[in-house]
Amino acid sequence: MNISDYLARIGVESSARADFPTLRAMQRAHVHAVPFENLDVQLRRPVTLETEAIYDKVVRRKRGGWCYELNGLMGWALEQLGFEVTRVSAGVAREISGDGQLGNHLCLLVHLERPYLVDVGFGSSLLEPLPLEVGERIDAPYRVGLAEVGDGYWRFSERAHGAPFGFDFKPTHADEALLAAKSRLMQTDAGSPFVQNMVAKRRLGDAYFTLRGRVLTRTDVTGDTKTVLDSAAECVRRLRELFDLDVPEVEALWPAICARHEALFERARES
Repeated sequence: MNISDYLARIGVESSARADFPTLRAMQRAHVHAVPFENLDVQLRRPVTLETEAIYDKVVRRKRGGWCYELNGLMGWALEQLGFEVTRVSAGVAREISGDGQLGNHLCLLVHLERPYLVDVGFGSSLLEPLPLEVGERIDAPYRVGLAEVGDGYWRFSERAHGAPFGFDFKPTHADEALLAAKSRLMQTDAGSPFVQNMVAKRRLGDAYFTLRGRVLTRTDVTGDTKTVLDSAAECVRRLRELFDLDVPEVEALWPAICARHEALFERARES
């Protein structure tokens, strides 16, 4: 593994060093260059937490990944440059489902003159490092922020044109066994949203693209624009053109994608 190759993959100069301008540049570059995606889970390919395998996938094979992969690789790269990094276990939607959610997300704290939340694995909504303090800012098209929610927990939230979405965490070292167990569960459990739905996300400037099953959504400051894909060929093409993912094997997933789409919309009609 070569830090210069990782920096080239995201488009950052190899003269990077352990300071805030570099940290900011790396996060901005990563979320534009590397998509969030769960294609391997959908294709029933095991996803590992091992850094060498993640490096091979993201850097050499020009793929994306989910939080364990993207934040895991970012944490490795930052440490190679001399940053002090803490891997943190977080819980997406903990406020709804409780502490059982903890470990279903990996984020990073990077310690400079103060700690910063760094996250390139939550769908790329967070554009730059976020100081660990109460407050909000605009990372267009999202409003992002941190709040203290009691018992030592912080809550990160993002919001564009719908309800807020986020995760809770304590600013302490991750329980690595818990992360590994949750990663296995979310790859195999029938109730996992990553098993149920194909997802790809990418930020392009101030526009944000999400492909969830057949539905492609473009989000910008004016609102959401949705398009329903018509064919497996279109799905493969959109993944390649918008998300820089050349994975033609996805075509085999199309029948399951269509079945899931119909089930969700039938449920919506019934409600």
